[in-house]
Amino acid sequence: MSPRAADVQIHPTAVVAASARLGRGVTIGPYAVVGDAVVLGDGVRLGPHTVVEGPTELGEGCEVFPFASVGTAAQHRHTSVSATRLVVGRRTVIREYVTLNRGTEEGGGVTVVGDDNLLMAYAHVAHDCRLGDGVVLSNGATLAGHVEVGDGAVLSGLCAVHQFARLGRLCFVAGGAMVARDVPPFCRVAGDRARLAGLNLVGLERAGLGGASLSALKEAFRALFRSEDTAQEACRRLLSGGPSSPEVAELIAFVESSQRGICGGSADGA
Repeated sequence: MSPRAADVQIHPTAVVAASARLGRGVTIGPYAVVGDAVVLGDGVRLGPHTVVEGPTELGEGCEVFPFASVGTAAQHRHTSVSATRLVVGRRTVIREYVTLNRGTEEGGGVTVVGDDNLLMAYAHVAHDCRLGDGVVLSNGATLAGHVEVGDGAVLSGLCAVHQFARLGRLCFVAGGAMVARDVPPFCRVAGDRARLAGLNLVGLERAGLGGASLSALKEAFRALFRSEDTAQEACRRLLSGGPSSPEVAELIAFVESSQRGICGGSADGA
């Protein structure tokens, strides 16, 4: 990647730091601001009035809509941000007024957003968060610091996630949910405070998971979250004959490794 590829388009009113590295086909709109140590991959599009501060990397094909703030310093009173950065993968869409903060040195120094994510208007990703691929943050969804979000997770509008919480792969968070604990993979949660409401059946179907794999997940969900057994007892029982599917093994491993605990008991069936 050259500092300024020949086919870059920069509007005359935009401000682009001399140290910024711009890939082929980058487009920077009116009144956009691109700061020092910013790397824009091939085909990145920055809309009018966008702000990208560095050190920040945007992967190829990313699109940033008007008034988004990308790579700004952590919203943190007592931290050092001098050696921190934000890394966003390929083809991620960042809509209007989204805020993405860099990491903190205390938290590992980097905020990571994977490939093919959709961050809708007013969503917030705080310092040191780690998002996988194919994640959707709907309008106003808010992540506190150090949150981990697995591939394919969907967070509905106006939900909020407590710092250090983990959201597993292909989980679903309902609109307005307040998530204080971990959300297991393949599950859906709702409410304040968020409670398990069953498996994410719609998301699992869209991901092509059905048949014996889905049946095994339903059985594991009931054993883990609807029986009288403790989570530890249920995990041991499910593992006694070997996990019935890779998805069940993933679910058990997530529950066993939880530090914050799992969102409260199921409100209905799997």
